[in-house]
Amino acid sequence: MTAKTMSVQTLIIGAGFSGIGMGKTLIKEGATDFQIIEESNDFGGTWHLNRYPGCACDIPTELYSFSDEPWKWERLYSSWDEIHKYLVHVADKYGLRAYARFGRHVERAYWDDDENRWHVFTAQGDHYAAQFVISGVGALNIPQVPEFDGLDQYKGIAFHSARWNKDVDLRGKRVAIIGTGASAIQIIPAIIDQVAELHLYQRTAPWVIPNFNREYSRFERFVLNHIPGARRSLRNGVFLAQELLGLGMTRFPGALQGLEKLGRWNIHRTVKDENLRKELTPDWTLACKRLLKSNGWYPALVDPKTQLITDGVQRFTPTGIIANDGAERDVDVVIFATGFHVSDSYTFLDIKGRDGIDLVDRWNNEGMQALRGVTVADMPNLFFLLGPNTGYGHNSVVFNIECQIRYAMQLIKAVEKRNATAVMPKRKAQDDYNKWLQKNLKNTVWDVGGCNSWYFDKHGVNSVLFSDIATIYWLKTRLLKKGEYEFIRQES
Repeated sequence: MTAKTMSVQTLIIGAGFSGIGMGKTLIKEGATDFQIIEESNDFGGTWHLNRYPGCACDIPTELYSFSDEPWKWERLYSSWDEIHKYLVHVADKYGLRAYARFGRHVERAYWDDDENRWHVFTAQGDHYAAQFVISGVGALNIPQVPEFDGLDQYKGIAFHSARWNKDVDLRGKRVAIIGTGASAIQIIPAIIDQVAELHLYQRTAPWVIPNFNREYSRFERFVLNHIPGARRSLRNGVFLAQELLGLGMTRFPGALQGLEKLGRWNIHRTVKDENLRKELTPDWTLACKRLLKSNGWYPALVDPKTQLITDGVQRFTPTGIIANDGAERDVDVVIFATGFHVSDSYTFLDIKGRDGIDLVDRWNNEGMQALRGVTVADMPNLFFLLGPNTGYGHNSVVFNIECQIRYAMQLIKAVEKRNATAVMPKRKAQDDYNKWLQKNLKNTVWDVGGCNSWYFDKHGVNSVLFSDIATIYWLKTRLLKKGEYEFIRQES
């Protein structure tokens, strides 16, 4: 039985910050012919999926929110549930549930050259025909679990941190955590008092600086909630502070030495064992990888219940894990804090653009590239929010999302104004932009800091982060250069 085709002007894929932001912008512009489709069962995106113990934002939450939708945050860095509550509030405020369909996983999409529109298909049998497609799926949505030998033979409980098994009681359990990234930094301090044993498998020691998170005082809440302009001033001040940090990451890596001393002090104040301290001290420049913040990380690692294993995983057994040193350790629960498919997330797409050009093949051969991270040559009317090279190591991606939404809206309006049906970037404009971007990335801490991070793809190219501070990206997307684009008109 052939699925009925549902026609909409704009199809938004994803209902996190990007999807909600695009939806509310369309509503504010008076547009109602759009649909949001989401794989999960509610709004929130990564903040709906990630519900592990200790899960919280590592950017001050005053910045981690829409600029036109302030919120009475309780803490400087908010936990996942408060952020999720905020996103649901914004979605409901603009009536986005009427435009949303949950439980829809997009399998493939193709551009019809004759009709000048996209055809999008879901695993649930839906078929959408849309003039514009907005990809708001983000990058941190596909968990990555390494292919360990014997994992399929393990009889205990195993899950990824982004798919936390809330039915598992960790009290009195022997727990192994694989990975020492942002998730592990938050999980381990939150569960150390519950578990009987904690085995941490560390491939690379991370830099962890103190977390200055705290609840707002009653006086601070009064000022922020009742004094006109106070919250906006705080937001602007935090933004400026983060931009100064970004200057160190992107232009003056040597300026990060002060933060690195803070990181070393954070280790020395807690870890008294010299051998353990050596294993926990990174041999690369701070901020080369994601900058992590925690007050409980090192106290949890010196807890007598914790074993730090730096030899790596050789293979799993039915009852536990054998490390590369040959030692076998039995565990009841394994938690993979191993991150997400980011630089290779394109391999999960099936998108064919103009003349049947396969986006996966192109990005597989050339690496992920887009013009300003939003539009891609030969992919008409397709807009990526948080696309290639639009992440930050220092600032809020929500700021970037808003820049990209404004940019996409300029293009959509330009299509309508020119009486065209589609728009896409010229290949030369896209290539020139990426040459500029990659040249600038060569001077950043991510390139010269001596680490091996998930920012780099299989070609050895940083396809994740923007090469400068957020203000520069705002300037790059503020005004549309129509000469960089090709406008397509429907043939009669």
